[in-house]
Amino acid sequence: MSAAAVEHPCDDEPETLLETANRLIEQLPGHRVEIIGGLVTVAPPPDGPHARALTKLMRPFITAGLDDGETEVLQGIGLWLPSGPEDYVIPDLAIVDADFDEHLIENNCYDPACFRLVLEVTSGNYQTDLRHKVTAYAQAKVPVYVIVDRKHGRVHVLTEPLPGGYDSHEVYAPGQEAPLPDSLGAEVALDVDEIVRAGRPKR
Repeated sequence: MSAAAVEHPCDDEPETLLETANRLIEQLPGHRVEIIGGLVTVAPPPDGPHARALTKLMRPFITAGLDDGETEVLQGIGLWLPSGPEDYVIPDLAIVDADFDEHLIENNCYDPACFRLVLEVTSGNYQTDLRHKVTAYAQAKVPVYVIVDRKHGRVHVLTEPLPGGYDSHEVYAPGQEAPLPDSLGAEVALDVDEIVRAGRPKR
């Protein structure tokens, strides 16, 4: 993920970060624009294997019943961050409380208290997912953060958020299952080999 080049229109008032982010969204369709720590970042559209991994990841959550009743399984829903006055992120996948619609804050982003889990599938921006977003999601008190690290073929499960990060950080390799906390509302374990293979380009 790269920091966006910011050019202000010629007027008396400089753009707010949100105005800059929204302008970039219009100029760069398909790109993911976020504000983390007061910095506007732009990621290019994900590739096919990224999308395939997300599809594989949704299945165990839906099979466990987490897309009905008290929770929903959603892709690309905005999460408003407490780390800055205009900070927000758009996780690849999230499990949210079913009443999340009632907790809209701003800019199509929702209160982090609605989020039971966020998940990122890495692309070229894997350092952002493994570092900056760890702090951001922990500060937002998101209970579970899952990272599918396609570069290194691992799945990270972070739980127990603290102000500077997560107290628990487990790493799982192919051949293992990554169990997730019961706090999600159901028992779920991710098949690391299946997810890692889905995220690899087919040559």
